[in-house]
Parts: sequence; structure tokens; C-alpha cells
Amino acid sequence: MRTLAAVLIGVAAASAALAAEVAGVKLDDKVRIAPNAPELVLNGAGIRTRFFVKVYVGALYLPEKKTAAADVLALGGAKRVSLAMLRDLTAQQLAELLAVMTSLGQAKQGEVIALDFVPDSGTRVLVNGAAKGKPIPDEGFYRAILKVWLGDKPVDADLKRGLLGQG
Repeated sequence: MRTLAAVLIGVAAASAALAAEVAGVKLDDKVRIAPNAPELVLNGAGIRTRFFVKVYVGALYLPEKKTAAADVLALGGAKRVSLAMLRDLTAQQLAELLAVMTSLGQAKQGEVIALDFVPDSGTRVLVNGAAKGKPIPDEGFYRAILKVWLGDKPVDADLKRGLLGQG
């Protein structure tokens, strides 16, 4: 009986440590976006669809979990929005996603685009872990980006719920 209890406790602990998976995309449960930044936790994730087509898996990483958009937007410090592409997008389609990304040219299926806010340097864009362009130092700019997904009129209401851990 004691062995069975130990096995069950071990299984429960192992499943709690597993990263989330959405639409076949494995998401880390924790990330560190800069050497001096705190570890961020996966707040939530979801799928962005457009005209019934799955476009990307979005994931939101914060210093602590939040379930209200206003709380996320008011939260200072390091943050990450990660977009794992589920299909190829052209520069024009990316421009509809975020104007800051027009310089990327295109995003291919399987690529991961991260939009980080690092307090000492600002908003930065990474594609598959490689920085693109120069950081934009204004934290207000990052909050404006977050409103694309978490604002009153989000690009996808289901994705908003997912990012807030409500779906």
C-alpha cells in the first residue's frame, strides 16, 4: 500500500511539472527572458483563428499568474508573449498582427516569435530566439501591444480567455 501511494504521488508530481501543449505546440511552463530578469510562469495559452483557420498558438508569460486583463496590463516588470506559427504568413498578414513585425518579411510555420518586455532594455522581438531590430524602451508601448490580445476589443476573444488562463 505504501508503494502504491509513493507511485501515485510521483505520478502527480511529474504531471504537474509537464509543460502545456496546445495544438501540438509544447509550451514551457517557465521561461527566463534575460539573465537578470525573474523567471516568468506560463499564465495561459490559446489558438488564434482567422476565418476558421488556425494561425498561431499564443502564450503569455508573467512574473505571477493573473486572470484579469486589467491586472496584466497594470503589471510592471518582465513579460513575454510567444506566438508559435501554425501556418505561413506574409509580411502583409504580419502587419495586421503587429506593425512592429513588418520588417520580418514573413513568418513560417513552426517559427516562434516572442515579444518580450525587459525592464532595463524595453520591448524586443525575437524569432526562434534571435533578436530582430532594436528594443523599444517605453513600457507603455508593450502595454499597447498586449491590448491587441487583452484589450476591450481583442483580435480573438477565445485567445484572450486562453491567455488569461480562463479557457
